[in-house]
Amino acid sequence: MSSDQKLYPLDSLVVAFEALPHVKVLGLRCIDIERGSCLFELPYNEQLVGNSETGVVHGGAITSLLDSAGGAVAFTVVAASKSVATLDLRIDYLTQAAPRQAILGYANCYRQTQSVAFVKGYAYQDSIDNQIASFSASFMIGSVGFTLNAD
Repeated sequence: MSSDQKLYPLDSLVVAFEALPHVKVLGLRCIDIERGSCLFELPYNEQLVGNSETGVVHGGAITSLLDSAGGAVAFTVVAASKSVATLDLRIDYLTQAAPRQAILGYANCYRQTQSVAFVKGYAYQDSIDNQIASFSASFMIGSVGFTLNAD
C-alpha cells in the first residue's frame, strides 16, 4: 500500500467492531489496537461453556475471538473503504482454557500484499507462554467482503 492512502482511524475501528452483533453477543472487547497488531478479550460467560461439568468455554467461541481479532488487525493496515473477508483460518488448539476466566486473543499482521493480509496470533489466559491456541489466517482485501463504517 502506498503511504498516501488513508487508513481507517484506529478508534473508529474499535467502535465499529464492538458494534457488530456477534461481537456484542460474545462480549468481545478490544483491549489494545495498533497498526498491525491488536488484543481482544473474551470475558467468561456461562452461555459460552461447551462442557457444563468442567465449565470450559467452547472452542467455537475461541474461534470467533481469533477470527475477529485477525479481521480487526487486517483492517488496521488496509486503505479506508477497502473490504476485508476471511479467506483462510487455521487454528491449532493446544490445551483447554481454564474455566471461569477471560480469554485473550492476540493478532499480528506480519505481511500484506495488494490483495491479501497475512495474520498470525494466539489465545491465552494468564501468560502468553501458556497458549490455549495458535492461529494463522489470510484475509482477502478489496473484493467481496465486509467494510466498516469507521469514518
